[in-house]
Amino acid sequence: MDQQLQVFITVAEKQSFSRAAEEHHMTQPAVSQYIRQLEEQIGSRLLERTNKYVRLNQAGEIVYHHAKEILALYTKMQNLVDDVVHKASGPLSIGASYTFGEYVLPRIIANLKVNYPDILPTVTIGNTTTIAELVASHQLDIGIVEGSFNASKLIVEDFAEDRMVIVCSKTHPLANRRDAIELKALEQEMWIAREQGSGTRAAMDNLFHQHQIAPKKLMNFSSTQPIKESVEAGLGISLLSHWSIKKELTCGDLQMMHVKGLPYPRKFSIVTSTPFQTKALDVFIDILRTNKLLTTLN
Repeated sequence: MDQQLQVFITVAEKQSFSRAAEEHHMTQPAVSQYIRQLEEQIGSRLLERTNKYVRLNQAGEIVYHHAKEILALYTKMQNLVDDVVHKASGPLSIGASYTFGEYVLPRIIANLKVNYPDILPTVTIGNTTTIAELVASHQLDIGIVEGSFNASKLIVEDFAEDRMVIVCSKTHPLANRRDAIELKALEQEMWIAREQGSGTRAAMDNLFHQHQIAPKKLMNFSSTQPIKESVEAGLGISLLSHWSIKKELTCGDLQMMHVKGLPYPRKFSIVTSTPFQTKALDVFIDILRTNKLLTTLN
């Protein structure tokens, strides 16, 4: 009956037997036969037909409404069966910027492997610029990045919000200050920063620009872990993602400074290079969009 319903819906929407025949690549008499068979099964005429028009009668309106629902459910049923019979599998190359790749992605991939053991992920971690370039050149299936990057060859979807905070060692003179600190008062501090091309560095530079400060003492590192170690050792202060310092804050190794205008928000984005995606990639993107971890960390 599904073929009859499909033809009937097309006739109703096109208001023409001939246009429905063209749509389904069949003859007009074949369309008429499908409609006649459906009307016989329903036990009622469904269409009013003259030389000038074809339109639904009251019974036809009822059948049209439910036929759309039936075919939608049929499609959903088939997709669910396909998911069971042809479960997502195969290689999946994932790229992520350091913050997301080191502190969030491992648990998401663990979730992926539990539910889709036949997907074989490989992970590349780098700064935002590098990951975006690898996706654009089709060397990675997907990237998760933050900050600014060249998006001219990419499909970009914002999917999670990060919060950036300034941290210091627990022995820093301003560590336990309860009243809000003006960012300008921190201009003379040693700032421990990520390298250019990093989303975290871009956030820091944007923060400096917004508050019109230009720190003279700046030390660069190529990943977040040595920055945390340096700040803990009292070498300086830094602007870091709250995702990356959760353990250190809990253990008391780092102290979050109460600074006016912070936390500084930024978006994490999914980047791909083509709208044509494997089932494995579709599954992974769906997990990213719905993962409760991203909610609880905010």
